Amino acid sequence: MQIRNTPASYGLVAITIHWLVALVVLGLFGLGYWMVDLSYYDDWYRRAPDIHRSIGILLLMVMLFRVVWRVGNVSPEPLPGHKRWEIRSAHIAHLLLYVLIFVAMVSGYLISTADGSSISVFNWFELPSVTGQIKGMEDTAGTVHYWSTWAIVGLAAVHAAGAFKHHLFDRDRTLRRMLGK
Repeated sequence: MQIRNTPASYGLVAITIHWLVALVVLGLFGLGYWMVDLSYYDDWYRRAPDIHRSIGILLLMVMLFRVVWRVGNVSPEPLPGHKRWEIRSAHIAHLLLYVLIFVAMVSGYLISTADGSSISVFNWFELPSVTGQIKGMEDTAGTVHYWSTWAIVGLAAVHAAGAFKHHLFDRDRTLRRMLGK
């Protein structure tokens, strides 16, 4: 398998990043969903948010690399049987997924740094607050974070349904291209 994309297929880097981001986003959603119900006396009360923030910052780095990689590579051409509305819908869905993922990461960062504190990423490095203390920012950012993450999961489900539709009903190579086959 080639490293870079070609007009006919995705390369190893694009495929790896796609599935890594998908797994991490779903994992972060699950962790976030679980940790909001933890009580102050739960062992994971402090640990889970630290893990969530650390993985979120690492995901931000991966997503920045992903955007650079995507800009520097060709995108595979749509398959011949794809209808114009399918192609357009796929482009809009991908763009929305990128935007929503960045909105979720930035809002998550703003929740954690609203009091002026930095984020420790697995004790490897610290990401400082760029806003300082802004009263009430964590509430606004929290609302944005909540709804953007639910929108990501919903749109990802539609994205996956589209891939399965192409695979099971249209019997084309759409899904197989993203599996490296």
